[in-house]
Amino acid sequence: MEKDKQESHRVAISGDVEVSAYLGIAKERKGAQPQAEPQEKLGTEREAVAVIDFGSQYSWLIARRVRECRVYCEVVPHDAPWDSVAALRPKGFILSGGPSSVYEPGAPQAPAYVYESRLPVLGICYGMQLIAYQLGGKVAKGVKREYGLAILHQNSTNTPLFSGLPSEIPVWMSHCDRIEEMPPGFVSLAYTENSPVAAMGNEYGTIGLQFHPEVAHTPQGKAILQNFLYKICGCNGNWTPGSFVTESIERIKEQVGKGRVICALSGGVDSSVVATLIHHAIGDQLTCIFVNTGMLRREEVSRTLNTFQKNMKMNLVYVDASERFLKRLAGVIDPEEKRHIIGEEFVRVFEEEAAKIGQVDFLAQGTLYPDVIESASSGSKAVAIIKTHHNVGGLPSRMKLSLVEPLRYLFKDEVREVGLALGLTEDMVYRQPFPGPGLAIRIIGDVTKERLEILRAADWIVMNEIKKAKLYRQLWQSFAVLTPVRSVGVMGDSRTYGYMVAVRAVTSEDAMTADWARLPYDVLAQISNRIVNEVPEVNRVVYDISSKPPSTIEWE
Repeated sequence: MEKDKQESHRVAISGDVEVSAYLGIAKERKGAQPQAEPQEKLGTEREAVAVIDFGSQYSWLIARRVRECRVYCEVVPHDAPWDSVAALRPKGFILSGGPSSVYEPGAPQAPAYVYESRLPVLGICYGMQLIAYQLGGKVAKGVKREYGLAILHQNSTNTPLFSGLPSEIPVWMSHCDRIEEMPPGFVSLAYTENSPVAAMGNEYGTIGLQFHPEVAHTPQGKAILQNFLYKICGCNGNWTPGSFVTESIERIKEQVGKGRVICALSGGVDSSVVATLIHHAIGDQLTCIFVNTGMLRREEVSRTLNTFQKNMKMNLVYVDASERFLKRLAGVIDPEEKRHIIGEEFVRVFEEEAAKIGQVDFLAQGTLYPDVIESASSGSKAVAIIKTHHNVGGLPSRMKLSLVEPLRYLFKDEVREVGLALGLTEDMVYRQPFPGPGLAIRIIGDVTKERLEILRAADWIVMNEIKKAKLYRQLWQSFAVLTPVRSVGVMGDSRTYGYMVAVRAVTSEDAMTADWARLPYDVLAQISNRIVNEVPEVNRVVYDISSKPPSTIEWE
């Protein structure tokens, strides 16, 4: 009975499969269904691949590496229906790793359309084992587990997947299962000391890799992925910032039609790019609304109004709702509650302003891919919610406006490239990220006017010294956090009992992971000296040396 249950996961592929030298070219499988719409009918449609997620911590990293090769991709759950995946018009599939063993009851399986679509498939770690298991091979627990660095030895130097690479390359392994028998029609492309089949493929462009090409520990990993995308899937790398701008403008026009849009403008790069994209698409149908929540940094209001009202000539409504937000936040300590309150109040302000403008149909937001990943589960797979982003989880369930989110599937560095393509200034494009809830989540505990002013003063000093040291562009974020901790100090021969401020500075590529910045001691000393001398309520400064994970970048 158990054997029958396992066999039900196997996928029968129609058509003859010949055992021959691996060519890296996908041949047609007779009668296979469904198939993507032929590319010749798509004109200049973007190229894309789908990353099928089986619970790997690296799925998002695979997506980043594919994007870096100028090929668009999205991460989709393993049980996503074909109709939702077909909308991407993929030119190939990548099967992610995962924590399960493919032979265990209930282990997630690749949907049949992956193999029946006649498209190239790249399986990574668990994804490779799925290919072997589902297409008639044998997977079993390895005699030795293989974690960390290994040397990959190619069986042939003519394999397109490894084109341009040496015959022996370092790779990163993380698995305890191994391929005991390859499926019919597959040949071994490479091996390591502990894995006789560390890479395999067939003549139809279905490939398995036991190692992880997406991680930095596999130095030639990006080249391997690029070979798969270009030489096997037939992609040309036409997904560029310029093509994204053109495509987004057309999509916005199609979505909005003759409707009116209000944009949640903050002055940060995300909302700035959103506003500029939409303005290019629909012009005066867009009204930007800049809400002063009272949680902004020094000079934030004047700088934003000057940029968008005077220089970019956009319709801009300024709303000072600081008292309203402070009232809602009074006594609130829990960070998730803060985020939800700010997100809900933010949208309510928009709805009220929209009523003054007249008929408004859409709300534009600068939601990014990391926001979506961290805020919600991926399809049917249970994923722990790290924190709710106010652009995603903080929205009221009965919001009256439809959303326009053109950056929803972009990482931050991609947004910056798009901003430059739109002609935005480097100062605006490379502005460090600032959270939607603002200073409210950089004050640990109750948010009051007094604490906001203390934090603004300390944060201004941090930013000023970072810029003076010419470190601003090297850092992902740098800021101050006001803690609820009070400590004893001595100033002018008198006892003080002041606040402790924490300084946070991190380096990162996309905010999904981050490392604490090794700031020069003299910079840290100057920041500390200025804060305790210029902010009377503070007598102690500490530096946060936590990385993400296990910490997050923001404290709340």
